[in-house]
Amino acid sequence: MVGLIDCDNFFCSCERVFRPDLADKPVVVLSNNDGCVVARSKEVKNMGIRDCMPYYQLMEQYPDAGIVAFSSNYTLYGDMSARVMDVLRAEVPDLVQYSIDEAFLDLSGLRTDSLDAWGREVCAKVLRCTGMPVSLGIAPTKTLAKLASRFAKRYPAYRKCCMIGTDDQRQKALRLVPVGDVWGIGRRTVASLERCGVHTAFDFASRPRQWVRSRYHVTGERTWAELNGDSVIDVDGLEGVVKKSIMTSRSFPSMLTALDDLRSHVANYAARCALKLRRQESVCATVSVFIQSNHFREDLPQYDRSGLHTFLTPTATTGEIVEAATSLLAGIYRSGIHYKRAGVMVAGISGADAVQTDLFSYEPERSRKLRDVSSALDIINGRLGADTVVLGAQQYRDKGADGKSVKFVNAIRRAMKSPDYSTRLGAFTVG
Repeated sequence: MVGLIDCDNFFCSCERVFRPDLADKPVVVLSNNDGCVVARSKEVKNMGIRDCMPYYQLMEQYPDAGIVAFSSNYTLYGDMSARVMDVLRAEVPDLVQYSIDEAFLDLSGLRTDSLDAWGREVCAKVLRCTGMPVSLGIAPTKTLAKLASRFAKRYPAYRKCCMIGTDDQRQKALRLVPVGDVWGIGRRTVASLERCGVHTAFDFASRPRQWVRSRYHVTGERTWAELNGDSVIDVDGLEGVVKKSIMTSRSFPSMLTALDDLRSHVANYAARCALKLRRQESVCATVSVFIQSNHFREDLPQYDRSGLHTFLTPTATTGEIVEAATSLLAGIYRSGIHYKRAGVMVAGISGADAVQTDLFSYEPERSRKLRDVSSALDIINGRLGADTVVLGAQQYRDKGADGKSVKFVNAIRRAMKSPDYSTRLGAFTVG
């Protein structure tokens, strides 16, 4: 048996832990630059407010609804996630974190006749220790456990833990689940399945295996097997997945026209891509940059360009990737445009332990020094905080209240950000 634990309305719940006065009030969390709704409390969902709704529309359409909005506070959310996972690790033989608010639990060795009672106790312990409400699904496979966790979250009668332990329970659950709600089945696949008369998870699981494989290949067959109680998705394979491309992109807090201002943003995006490469022990063969004007401002000239650079020797060093990205920016920049968005993507990713060097341009000593600099940056920033040391190209011209250059994490509009309650003592007022 395997468990899937899922934090309820995670971002909103993190804010409520330190604001108990918001327990029954509608709460939303906004995206970068306070643009769109990315998280909704149960009260907001019941009002029919859709995900990704622009914040200005929310305020226009629901001015008197008493909705409390927060800017994204990823420092708080990351720390609360770590606290939840620490509590869970003490309760199970093994745990694999699947996302910031979800984790698969290895339940081997636990008595199956009392797993549902044990699950309720674990959910209560997480709430007691962290203040975070969670729901737990228990089943023979990962896909069924995901479905069970949805039932645990939606129906209070389960008391936060739903177990699919018998074949009758499995079939009953599958009949209640639309095929589009099954983990691993995307929107395009849903449209194809519905044309074939497949509308529920039970319909899909009842089709012949060969029929599924011929139309939806190995991925669809795995989902089919999991729905039929055959565990074929390796939990260990969900952790440490190597990405084939990495992108960092943001809208700017306000429109920019100067190349120097754009360069600081693009340099920081490139540095983030390089850091993510090193964390997964990879290198990239290409880096691309795009810049865009504000498409909602029809009264202004529109512009959308991108550029691509190929490294003769794949790399993950901050210096090389930032240098390439800023050079690309200079090549595609056009004066007189009001820019609203930019992004950097690295691709052609391969393992760092198998780099094919260029015969003519590769300089071993220079490459070693660049790797050493990147490693030193990672160590310093890991110990003293993100962006403690950055490249000159990454520095923003804007200054903070302390007179120092604004850091990447603060270079976006977050007018309604909550304090970092769980990581900074100064966030609390005592008296």
